[in-house]
Amino acid sequence: MTERQTFITADGLEKLRQELKHLKTIKRREIAQRIQEAKELGDLSENAEYVEAKNEQAFVEGRIAELEAVVKNAVIIQQERNAEQVRVGSKVKAKPENGPAVTYAIVGSNEADPKNGRISNESPLGQAFLGRRVGDSVMIEAPAGKRSFQIVGIA
Repeated sequence: MTERQTFITADGLEKLRQELKHLKTIKRREIAQRIQEAKELGDLSENAEYVEAKNEQAFVEGRIAELEAVVKNAVIIQQERNAEQVRVGSKVKAKPENGPAVTYAIVGSNEADPKNGRISNESPLGQAFLGRRVGDSVMIEAPAGKRSFQIVGIA
């Protein structure tokens, strides 16, 4: 399996590293203790605490593997001042056909938070903006129908 690059800000990468450290050092130990305590209760076939702890252990180990892959393949987004084209890391000010201009930060998928204006480079809108310049118009297919935006600024 080929692992793909993950675009992320330096702050976002640090947050993921902190989560990974917490899961490996604290959460693993807590779960191991819960499993041990559940084993001491006896019959494992009818032991809900044991089953729950094992399920949580599987989830945590999966998250650890996911975070390790992201950290290993992370590409730090460099914000470029006075950029002429939209790139990952750019802040795009765009005016929809009907409404006031909105600013979006183009980020990697791990940091996307559309409600707060942080859109993934892999989202339809993020993909439409990439490589565009001030004055360009983009059209995207949204669940509510087609939407058109004009890029009015790049930072």
